[in-house]
Amino acid sequence: MKPRPDMLDDNSPNGIEVIQITAEEVPSCHIYMEAQIFTPDSRMFILHRSATPHGPDKNDPEHRYLLCDIENGCALTPLTDEIGATAPSVSPDGKVLYYLVDEAEPGGGRVTFKKVNFDGTGRETITVIDSAIPPANYCPSRIYPLSTISSDGRRLAAAAFMGDSYSKGKPFGLIVFDLDNGSAKVVLEGPTWCNLHPQYCRSMDAEFSHDIMVQENHESVIGPDGEIVDLTGGTGADIHLIRDDGTNFRNLPWGRDGNEFCQGHQCWRGRTSWAITSTETRDVDQYRLIESKAVAHAGHVGLKSPGGLRNDLSRGFDGPNFYHFATDIAGRRLITDSGPCYFGEALYLASLGEPGIDALVDWTYLLRTGTDENKGTHTHPFLSPDGTTGFFNSDESGILQAFMIRGLENI
Repeated sequence: MKPRPDMLDDNSPNGIEVIQITAEEVPSCHIYMEAQIFTPDSRMFILHRSATPHGPDKNDPEHRYLLCDIENGCALTPLTDEIGATAPSVSPDGKVLYYLVDEAEPGGGRVTFKKVNFDGTGRETITVIDSAIPPANYCPSRIYPLSTISSDGRRLAAAAFMGDSYSKGKPFGLIVFDLDNGSAKVVLEGPTWCNLHPQYCRSMDAEFSHDIMVQENHESVIGPDGEIVDLTGGTGADIHLIRDDGTNFRNLPWGRDGNEFCQGHQCWRGRTSWAITSTETRDVDQYRLIESKAVAHAGHVGLKSPGGLRNDLSRGFDGPNFYHFATDIAGRRLITDSGPCYFGEALYLASLGEPGIDALVDWTYLLRTGTDENKGTHTHPFLSPDGTTGFFNSDESGILQAFMIRGLENI
């Protein structure tokens, strides 16, 4: 843990502090901003070493998931040492880390589903997948680096390629694991689900706790071995909800009208049933945050979905330029690496009002990150559940590292 007052400037608010969490010669960073990696008391969370902001290399022997204890000087403790560890999720009670170990290749191998207590004890294999999961025809491989866990802690969803290494047009699938008995089932599959970003709704309501938000990338070009040859841009992306038993497929009314399209960054607004996405428009070059609720599926028509509710959170800004973002668990604060003047270079904090009605208010500049976005080193900012601490990545030293901002409660 290293204080970094040099990262603040004359425009930074009083009462905040920047801490560099990692400092090894290997790149270290936070897990993607939507990941469920925090304990509910906001005291501990998971990050990783020898990785990029978009995930680890499954064959990298240096990769580790680390437990960061904020109240103990940001002490870092390895929780995994397996080659191929990926797709972490922390249980809602903050006691257990679930993860997958990917030892598969298209058409064969195995994927192991594991858990370990936060104190490093009780490491356990929940299930091993070395054959096809019905209704898929192949063993999963190319495990997506993000998993998601239901708010009741009973189910975990992860994504994977479900094909061989030689046939074209094979599907990707969404796998739901039952944490009570270790069983697994594929609830969604097809060649357009190559970049799923699965996210369980964090609401404690029993019905909403079964909803998973997913991203579909139409017209993407996929190789026979599941490699994404060409990930379609925003014109091909739309966002949906599906129940974790594979039923009740719905639309979120964003993009796909020829003008607006989804950038591919979306998240739930805390524990509400409202979701937020970042969009880009072609008629006016702007990057907006749009808040919505899901509606019935009526084709892949995006914002033209009948009955769609949309709230432009960024209205009132002259030339909004939002990109990555995240909220606290109450859905009242939002952090982003974009703003009305800068793209990707600075962090801002804002307040959220009444869902579906109010725009962002209390817009506050925090700091410049020094990140070189041209290298794909995304800052990916997010908040602790209680909204008092912010987190971001930066390669300002030439090596990717994980950072923290303390004192947001003073703003």
